Amino acid sequence: MYVYNYLSFYTLIKKEVYRFLKVGIQTILGPAISSLLFLAVFSLALGRSVDSINGIDLPYFIAPGLIMMTMLQNSFANSASSIGQSKFQGNIVDVLMAPLNNLELALGYIIGSVFRGIICGVVTTLGVLIFVPLEIYSLSALLFYSLMGCIMMGCLGTIVGIWADKWDQQQGITNFIVLPLTFLSGTFYSISRLPDFWQTISSLNPFFYNIDGFRYAFTGVSDSSLFQGVIFLLIINVILIIFCYLMFRYGYKIKF
Repeated sequence: MYVYNYLSFYTLIKKEVYRFLKVGIQTILGPAISSLLFLAVFSLALGRSVDSINGIDLPYFIAPGLIMMTMLQNSFANSASSIGQSKFQGNIVDVLMAPLNNLELALGYIIGSVFRGIICGVVTTLGVLIFVPLEIYSLSALLFYSLMGCIMMGCLGTIVGIWADKWDQQQGITNFIVLPLTFLSGTFYSISRLPDFWQTISSLNPFFYNIDGFRYAFTGVSDSSLFQGVIFLLIINVILIIFCYLMFRYGYKIKF
């Protein structure tokens, strides 16, 4: 398990990045506009009844969560759609025949997803700054949670892309798992306001730790232990990367 064919590895990453940049209006600008609409709707709808959450003004509380939510969803969509499209069109064999080992294949798709997630996050942040002048409280937390979130979703997208046999299955995972977990991860609320049972459930949601940590990077306030979140995300990302590697190694649904 090591990367040795740098040119082919770089080419795969380049392919993945160029793939979403060619339709940037759809893959980058569209998600940013959607996040700004969420920010506008919640700020206007709740602004008069809810001034602040955990001592943070409502727009400043919601904005970091929306940025991270955009990064998570688009990191997942990139690898899932790329692998799925290649499988359904029958040209994934072109990638599998390239001089790339299984780790390089897994990391290539994951890193491509990270690039899309980070770019979407930057564009969304620039849009948010027009309306909400966010300030960075912890640069290290900002970088860590951005990277961890995008890696996690890039891995999940890779797994789903390999597993799914048709678009309906991919959309089912997106609609019934990814979207609910992102919306129920404290993006628009503090879990401290939930009953104890639901706080416990939220503490098992990896999306929550990404959003909570990312919000901390801007506000200096978190709903959970940052140390617990760091350990949780590191462990789950290591497991997911190994799982992606094993799927390529054994050719699950991609080698016949």
